[in-house]
Amino acid sequence: MKPLFIKGPSLGVRLFALTVLSVVLMVIDARFAALQPLRAQLGLLLTPLYYVAEVPARTWDTFHQLTSSRAELIAENERLRAESLLIQRQLQKLASLTEQNVRLRELLNSSSLVDERVLVAELIGVDPNPFTQRLMINKGERDGVFLGQPVLDASGLMGQVVEVMPHTARVLLITDAAHSLPVQVNRNGLRAIAAGTGNNEYLELRYVGDTADIRVDDILVSSGLGQRFPAGYPVGRVVAVDRDPGHPFAEVKVAPTAQLNRSRYMLLVFSPESAYGEVLPALELASEQEKNGAQDEGEQVAEPVAVDAADQASEENGDAQ
Repeated sequence: MKPLFIKGPSLGVRLFALTVLSVVLMVIDARFAALQPLRAQLGLLLTPLYYVAEVPARTWDTFHQLTSSRAELIAENERLRAESLLIQRQLQKLASLTEQNVRLRELLNSSSLVDERVLVAELIGVDPNPFTQRLMINKGERDGVFLGQPVLDASGLMGQVVEVMPHTARVLLITDAAHSLPVQVNRNGLRAIAAGTGNNEYLELRYVGDTADIRVDDILVSSGLGQRFPAGYPVGRVVAVDRDPGHPFAEVKVAPTAQLNRSRYMLLVFSPESAYGEVLPALELASEQEKNGAQDEGEQVAEPVAVDAADQASEENGDAQ
């Protein structure tokens, strides 16, 4: 007599088979790049879901802006005006320092580090895994984003791009336990390695000698070594230095300057150190526009150059006398 219902494999067998399949897929994904195209296509399909997930936050922000009182808006406007004036004053000094830096580098026959362009990106997701520090942004391969691209916010370095999809990308924060970057103390140029701890509140400096000249409140900036991060961007501030005579290295804790758990907008840096990636249509277009503008203003640029040459000639005559 035939049974009424055909029995399949038991639930335990099915669970075991699915577990083995999951482990095999995870090993293949971790060791090889065979599943990278599949991940890119899945990321393309899941992109609308990320935007849908952001709808409540966007709606709340819009509602909060609409319900803000007039007095709060006036006070915020006054505060922003004051901050704008202060920033403009600082920019005036920075413009002068930049020009001086360019002249000094020309005298030293050195390459300039001011040829850096940025692309604004917005945060659309946070990795829920408590053992990783990763974010997802709304810019991808079609916007010119490339693997290893430096990412920063208004306060300092945040991390680098570790996965690129057509319209989105994943960013590994500098506080991730698997991330390290070369830094130097802004006060004396001391070089070190800032390693992530898995906690977005602080980093740690590795292999810093017990007698090294490093203090609390020292500012750390990227050193540019390793050809990954451009030099001179703030990374963190030293908050604790623990020296033990029984250990050859000091324990140094550093608080990141970037607002890793607050920043919503960030900048993708295209720098000569990172080789600008493989495909950058937007930057190529900007470069063509800059060249056309430089050709149009060639006559205006020639006048100050002639004046500088005349001044230099008069100075040389005075020195000869």
